[in-house]
Amino acid sequence: MQKVTVLGATGSIGVNTLDVIKRHPDDFQVYALTAHSNISLLLQQAEEFKPAYVVVSGDHDSSEVEAKLAQVSSDTRLLSGLEGLVEVAKASEVDVVMAAIVGAAGLLPTLAAAESGKKVLLANKESLVVAGKLMMQAVRDSGATLLPIDSEHNAIFQCLPESYAEQGFSASGIQKILLTGSGGPFRTTPIEELDSMTPEQACAHPNWSMGRKISVDSATMMNKGLEVIEACHLFDIDTDQIEVVLHPQSIIHSMVSYADGSVLAQMGQPDMRTPIAHALSWPQRIESGVEPLDFLAVSQLSFSAPDFARYPCLKLAFDAYRQGGAMPTVLNAANEVAVAAFLDEEISFMQIAVINERTMVAMEGADADSINGLIEIDQKARSLALKAIHDKV
Repeated sequence: MQKVTVLGATGSIGVNTLDVIKRHPDDFQVYALTAHSNISLLLQQAEEFKPAYVVVSGDHDSSEVEAKLAQVSSDTRLLSGLEGLVEVAKASEVDVVMAAIVGAAGLLPTLAAAESGKKVLLANKESLVVAGKLMMQAVRDSGATLLPIDSEHNAIFQCLPESYAEQGFSASGIQKILLTGSGGPFRTTPIEELDSMTPEQACAHPNWSMGRKISVDSATMMNKGLEVIEACHLFDIDTDQIEVVLHPQSIIHSMVSYADGSVLAQMGQPDMRTPIAHALSWPQRIESGVEPLDFLAVSQLSFSAPDFARYPCLKLAFDAYRQGGAMPTVLNAANEVAVAAFLDEEISFMQIAVINERTMVAMEGADADSINGLIEIDQKARSLALKAIHDKV
């Protein structure tokens, strides 16, 4: 019986994680659930799973939440804020931590889980984008197990040889990693029309059901750019060893190309329960609730190269990693601010990339070798991005 903390339990990854867990009551027990704002769903989850703790990280009346919690799960304790998140991430009773808080807010509790030697299921890509070197060093120092949940990185992980951790990229005979992306809802929209796209249109992803922030990132392909940076840290590679390929059907989740001409691909339905179940049970396999892929129903698989004119945010991500230092931290911070402004209809769709680039230019050379230093850079980048928005770009 493995005890699991789910950071970000009310988001799409958290909900799908709990769906997989309840299919295997003899294998997994929920230790803690956390949420930022969706208190009603958190209380429903607490009633069903009876965790030892729930954590509310947003600004809420603790006494009111505590009273409601007592009605649905009398043995569940309420914690709050960042301290509560860190506590349930590193608790000695916990075996597995699902790190599914969206954005840089998930960095510190995810790092705490890694430093505590947990089996960390990483859905919070920003932890590696913002503090990749520190996160990977914490994993090595503590002996933690870090397993990727993003469908693309999970696919790559499944296609790599078991000896990869010891042998590395070249010695494993790998030529390149092919990171697939759907291209989002605007893949065929004329470029001259992109700036008029609305938040509702940007959030209407053709294949995946996701939150609003990550849906916009998919539309700009910033999500894929962050995944490029994440892959560099996860698999100890550089950007020139990664190729991004548009694959609108989202059936092939990523591929690994080998020197002998072989290409290994992981395929499946576009359903996050597959990588979640894979990581929860690794190195075993368990049922996830996902229907097997019906090849007779798959009419075609198509591929193309992304156009940086259509997806300038993708290019910025490559640039940020190549510039090094804390530039990925800067880019991620600016992007979170810019996407929030777009969702609030303060800026247009294509201005997201403009805000990101201007912030990067303003903070060229930024670097830090500590978590506190990176947090300071993150905050400065957010301030500069907000200023650019208020100055009407």
